Amino acid sequence: MKKILGISAFYHDSAAALVIDGKIIAAAQEERFTRKKHTSDFPVNAIKFCLEYSGCSIDELDSVVFYDKPFLKFERLLETYYAFAPKGLLSFLKSMPVWIKEKMFLKKLLYDGLNQIETYDRKKLKLLFPEHHLSHAASAFYPSPYNEAAILTIDGVGEWATASICHGKDNKIIMLKEMRFPHSVGLLYSAFTYYLGFRVNSGEYKLMGLAPYGNPDANQTNKFIGLIKEHIVTIKDDGSIWLNQDCFNYATGLRMINEKRWKKLFGFPCVKPDGKIEQIHCDLAYAIQHVTEEIVIKMAKEAKRVTGADYLCMAGGVALNCVANGKLVKEHIFKDIFFQPAAGDAGGALGAALMANYMYYREERTITSGEDLMQGAFLGPDFSEKEAILTFKKHKAVYRKVENFTELCSEVAELLDVGNVVGWFQGRMEYGPRALGNRSILGDARNTDMQKKMNLKIKYREGFRPFAPSVLIEDSNDFFDLQVSSPYMLLIAYVKEGRRKKLPDNYQEFSLWEKLYHERSDVQAITHLDFSARIQTVHKQTNPKYWQLINTFKQKTGYGIVVNTSFNVRGEPIVCTPEDAYKCFMRTEMDYLVVNDFILCKTEQPDWQNREKWIVKFKKD
Repeated sequence: MKKILGISAFYHDSAAALVIDGKIIAAAQEERFTRKKHTSDFPVNAIKFCLEYSGCSIDELDSVVFYDKPFLKFERLLETYYAFAPKGLLSFLKSMPVWIKEKMFLKKLLYDGLNQIETYDRKKLKLLFPEHHLSHAASAFYPSPYNEAAILTIDGVGEWATASICHGKDNKIIMLKEMRFPHSVGLLYSAFTYYLGFRVNSGEYKLMGLAPYGNPDANQTNKFIGLIKEHIVTIKDDGSIWLNQDCFNYATGLRMINEKRWKKLFGFPCVKPDGKIEQIHCDLAYAIQHVTEEIVIKMAKEAKRVTGADYLCMAGGVALNCVANGKLVKEHIFKDIFFQPAAGDAGGALGAALMANYMYYREERTITSGEDLMQGAFLGPDFSEKEAILTFKKHKAVYRKVENFTELCSEVAELLDVGNVVGWFQGRMEYGPRALGNRSILGDARNTDMQKKMNLKIKYREGFRPFAPSVLIEDSNDFFDLQVSSPYMLLIAYVKEGRRKKLPDNYQEFSLWEKLYHERSDVQAITHLDFSARIQTVHKQTNPKYWQLINTFKQKTGYGIVVNTSFNVRGEPIVCTPEDAYKCFMRTEMDYLVVNDFILCKTEQPDWQNREKWIVKFKKD
């Protein structure tokens, strides 16, 4: 029985995961504990949680596995600076001291970090360093329900690789093809994220959400697609790409792009953070999303060609692009696809641990037919009744316990039905960027004002951002054109024709905000501009409590669907503890909070009108 701790750290989205005898015992991102979104810090708190949850000490671990090879990454930096010299001198001078003082001595950093948790025998500790993209590949294949599969990983960059195609069979993964830096789909998408005023490594999903506001039939949109393909990226038949480095600055500079060249090419300057979004920006967002989808589909076809596999597993940051994922599923290249819910760097911690278990220790792999091993992604900490009560008492909160869970669901269904927004906090926290029903803010998908209320009064974020539905798996086909399950909110599908409202002939001429608030379906709050929705199918076996709540809402209203957004405000990580949940509840215009079996009403709380008292300033995402 092997006990293996996986770690990702020092770049962004630090995390830890513990695997025992091939089973995922615990996994969490460090940001949830420190409240610093996308933190790169050594994951002291996440590791502590994993060890405490399992009852393990560091000395009991068979190995600690870091998710990439820092020396290869350093080699890539040096070779890149050399290739572009003398360009990039300033960037070189800024980055080298950090590498020489810290990252070159990664083993020492790991030893010192673990020492913050508990004393241990350093001589007994085995450290392993798989390659970045193999960690991604392992995170996707080993928890999947497939004995054999093609594995496609796409992100910004690991050491040298920016995308890879692997073949997984039984307990082995073989790397077949890889694309190398500086040519990268992830960096291409991030460059447009930056150009349109969003933050790199966190704002990519905003770019994805903005794309449907673009007019697919407009001359301007088609012109943008042509300009991207002519001047910025060359797409080959196998999905590999070549990026024109004259347009970019990320290889040696301190910015993503050559801003003068992009302004000349697209006709407008780089959008400032929180700058005004206009139709021209929406059309460019649509264009790069369209190009990205084309690349991903070509890569998947190549993965099918070189492996001959019936199934596909995906990971890497680009695998969080649920629009591209939805289009990929509709292509029917594979019988089925498994998307790792923690597809970004946080998931690398899990992949590293699983890679060691199966490839280094050569443990046997057991497949559970039809079920993945992610346990619904509910792998983080949970909190007892006593811990919740201590939080409430500390803040002199007014709370009420509902003894029967069926009764609790009935009350919450009633609150949602009359237009309330409810914070829903249950069980183990989710691993990965999506709230899947344990750390969620819920609303009624039928309510035509719900998207506006949630964006402006709860999340305090850009009004154009869409919200996702949680739908009972049994009812998903009643609402959406979706033939597969989507338990991790990583697929888009389209609202059924029969539920749509007819759009006026001049709809594409509407302004962004006119489009947003025009009624499109009977589940308006989750229907995006193009009738799409980012879907989470809710399964009784993986989350019985959340399933029961939505089913109760269905019995009351006839609709087995609710709005589900992550339990946080803009710039804040998803809440972890009852303390985090209560503070978030009090600093927003959320109406009710449910923690385990307790209900709290906003207007009954002390000082409930004084939101300023609770405000915490987070960096904008």
